[in-house]
Amino acid sequence: MTAQNAIARKAITGARIFDGQTWHAGKALLVEDGIVSGIVGHGGLPENTELVDVNGQLLVPGFIDLQVNGGGGVMLNHRQDVDGIRTICAAHARFGTTALLPTLITDTFDIRQRTVEAGLQAKAQRVPGFLGLHLEGPHLSVARKGAHDPALIRPMDAADLEALLACKGAFDAMMITVAPENTTVEQVASLSAAGFIISIGHTDTGYATVAAYADAGARTVTHLFNAMSPLGHREPGVVGAALDRGDLYAGIIADGFHVDPVSMGVALRAKAGPGRIFIVTDAMSTIGSDQTGFMLNGRDIFRKDGRLTLADGTLAGADIDMLSSVHFAHEKLGLPLDEAIRMASAYPADAMRIEARKGRLLPGLDADFVILTETLDMVSTWIGGACVFEA
Repeated sequence: MTAQNAIARKAITGARIFDGQTWHAGKALLVEDGIVSGIVGHGGLPENTELVDVNGQLLVPGFIDLQVNGGGGVMLNHRQDVDGIRTICAAHARFGTTALLPTLITDTFDIRQRTVEAGLQAKAQRVPGFLGLHLEGPHLSVARKGAHDPALIRPMDAADLEALLACKGAFDAMMITVAPENTTVEQVASLSAAGFIISIGHTDTGYATVAAYADAGARTVTHLFNAMSPLGHREPGVVGAALDRGDLYAGIIADGFHVDPVSMGVALRAKAGPGRIFIVTDAMSTIGSDQTGFMLNGRDIFRKDGRLTLADGTLAGADIDMLSSVHFAHEKLGLPLDEAIRMASAYPADAMRIEARKGRLLPGLDADFVILTETLDMVSTWIGGACVFEA
């Protein structure tokens, strides 16, 4: 065996390991060339294995965030270049996120095209943590615009569809949030057939329409409860469709501001499977920075007491990271720790159809993991078997 091969094989020892399904004690995570090759007893370690002892900590699958508008002082809407994406990914790696979708909020056609180009460069340069893109708009509903600029919201036309379809296969994963008010069933069917994950969001439509779009290939719902028609006793709305349709997954912001913990608990108990509710941060540039505010589409966003708002009090994204979200789900919602972790790792991987690569620590999957203390404090983040952040 060459020295290079010896370095490429390592065993993480001394941890209580959660593989996404089961907890393992007294074993080691074996990594070869950035891929999990097994969880084995110490007697089963091959020769020439580099040992990394983490001294009784927890080792869990890396978090996957499918809605990240910014981080480290950078908003994707303001900076469409590979260094901006690198900064966002590095900021969230500090909090256990090992794969994410930098998310472009409603903007112009040209900004969207520059974002795609930046994403292609990030993929080519193998930026740690970069999974693909999430295009949230501009084909949304003005009635449920949230913090999106209504002047930039518009219907999807032939040029939009052509530009999006040109991205087919360009990224490991790509999500597009649309509203039925400004897209057609046929457009959604075309994008879904091309491999994009279509998410329904920022819409005031009803249950029957959501069902039709799900039948056409829509797979997820964007930030459940927020910027969508609510569950009513005569019209179930988007919320009702998300919970009733087993083929729909749904992201949720677990900060206690966007959704009340009681409503979150009700939704988790009501959700029909196999689609699951997964955690997203909807994080802005403030994560990993000391910003007290920033600009978005020419409007001030204010940061105070864990909230980000426009001047009128409208929530404008979230000021929370993935590790804090897992804390919230475990401590405030009372979820078992393994389920809170799955909501931040396995379920988003399933939603994006990347479960054969990420979301769990099983043989053949990427060695993306987080080392935490027993009290869920950050120790280190690993992507592809390499440590990218150490507290």
